[in-house]
Amino acid sequence: MSGQAVSRSGQIVGELRRRIETGELAPGERVPSTREITRQWGVAMATATKVLTELRREGLVHAVPGVGTVVTPPARPARPPRPATATRQGGRPSEAPPSPSALTLDRIVTAAVAVADAEGLAAVSMRRVAAELGVATMSLYRHVTDKDDLLTRMMDTVIARHPLPADPPRDWRAAIELAARRLWDQFRRHPWLAPALSVTRPQMVTSALPYSEWMLSVLHSRGLDLHTAFTAHLMLLNYARGIAVNLESEREAEAYSGLDSEQWMDTRAPELLDILSTGRFPTLSRLAAAGYDLDLDALFEFGLQRLLDGMAAMVDQD
Repeated sequence: MSGQAVSRSGQIVGELRRRIETGELAPGERVPSTREITRQWGVAMATATKVLTELRREGLVHAVPGVGTVVTPPARPARPPRPATATRQGGRPSEAPPSPSALTLDRIVTAAVAVADAEGLAAVSMRRVAAELGVATMSLYRHVTDKDDLLTRMMDTVIARHPLPADPPRDWRAAIELAARRLWDQFRRHPWLAPALSVTRPQMVTSALPYSEWMLSVLHSRGLDLHTAFTAHLMLLNYARGIAVNLESEREAEAYSGLDSEQWMDTRAPELLDILSTGRFPTLSRLAAAGYDLDLDALFEFGLQRLLDGMAAMVDQD
């Protein structure tokens, strides 16, 4: 990045920092998005991305899934330590009562999920989570074994937040659609979840077991043997996961390049058009002329219906 771009990003950071410190942007209030920064200050997307990255690094803002980047409330001042001379009867030093903000497993997992939701799974480390909580890194190991253990607990937590209904719909297709869309919604809410979830080496995510039980019971009740029903379950799971892994990779690519997918495609359009102009790919040329908007939600729904169409020939329709 050029010195001019760096200087410009510094100016914008300074302006937004001033607004936050003076209360013009209050805690919890959204700050301008990268697109809004590009429009207001006339800078490139990469510069706007650098601005928000710096504000996050300074702890002034943080990302909230489904909301955007908001102003971080100021940290509460730490309580002074209790005097060491305080004693109990018998002359022994008294023990301070547990702090209301004492480190717990729930706080660790919640902080890790917040980092992953805002910045991606690559940003999650034991050191980073400890920094978010204001504790020593080694203190986390009293609650989690290692990062793999933390990741499993993260997945368990986010899946448990949105359970399936107690009773499936009576119609098998409606029941499978409901479960598949609920899974897709989980991947949408937490882009890191799909790449974290392993199909070949499944983690013990207990909150995901009701999903498997739902799929198996629905399909087995419609005439599929348990082996075939489980295979169908894995097929649908990995179908949704296969599309959803693009959510995290796209977020990482946008943060790195400063370009969203449409802007990136615009930079590649001249090269593609040169290739298509050779006449070797007439069908692709017609498609390019008509235009195609990639929508992952629409892609997921299209494929889901085709998979269910195929499964309809296997289940008992009576």
